[in-house]
Amino acid sequence: MDERITAPEQVQWFPGHMAKTRRLMKESLPLVDAVVELRDARVPESSRNPELNTLIGAKPKLILLNKCDLAEEAATNRWLAALRESGTVALAVDCRSGKGINAFTPAVRLLLREQLSHRAARGMAGKPVRLMVAGVPNTGKSSLINRLAGRTRAEAADKPGVTRQNRWYPIRETGRRSAQITMELLDTPGVLWPKFEDPAVGERLAFLGAIKDDILDVEALACRLLEVLKARGYTRRVSERYKLPAEAAAQPGWQLLEVIAHARGMRLPGGEPDTFRAAGTLLDELRGGRLGRITLELPEDVV
Repeated sequence: MDERITAPEQVQWFPGHMAKTRRLMKESLPLVDAVVELRDARVPESSRNPELNTLIGAKPKLILLNKCDLAEEAATNRWLAALRESGTVALAVDCRSGKGINAFTPAVRLLLREQLSHRAARGMAGKPVRLMVAGVPNTGKSSLINRLAGRTRAEAADKPGVTRQNRWYPIRETGRRSAQITMELLDTPGVLWPKFEDPAVGERLAFLGAIKDDILDVEALACRLLEVLKARGYTRRVSERYKLPAEAAAQPGWQLLEVIAHARGMRLPGGEPDTFRAAGTLLDELRGGRLGRITLELPEDVV
């Protein structure tokens, strides 16, 4: 098996609908009071769209580190501390389970405290707060809206590219009467940027499903993932998940993928390991949290 991985910048992955999304977002910005940016708590820096700040300009921004139940809690706390130290309003949430969602409305009030005070003084306290929900694909934007709305309104799936157009969703009020505000959320399709300056960013996004698997070499991607997990100290997790001897998990990625295929009984006619199936299983299990809580980058990794 070839252990080389196709570099993300060599893949044509910036489709036309993403260029359209950027245009629609820019056109919608005058309609909103603030932007809610979702990032994946396992890769808070790699899941940050570097074009977003330029796109939204001076609009206030709330950052949600979503899927925090899949990331290491101590690492997520370090990310929150780093973001808040820079003056950013940030929360750790898990939109599927609802963890941390109760802090959303108070965070919006904190973010927009001056604007809300000004509205109240003008007798406009009941005017809805309009928020644009943005982020790279598969960070959980639709799941956030569904959780806040209390019912399934936005289509959600554990894959990129489900939301394909901008849509408004009214959000029901919750909590104490004094803390209530009326909100409307604008769901936008996930948008990436034209080129990864750092190939490792593209790798991390691909590991977690922000880039569609069908434009990648999933076997090469899985081999690279195994190398990254080893470098990050997750060798034991891999050994335990696939019931491998400790020494097996220390092998190069392409050899380890073959061992995993054998361990799971994934074989081609003639007994050769079915590394394609094994690669798909590995990626699915990482994305679904079945390898345990994993964080692939820390604040000190950001140069």
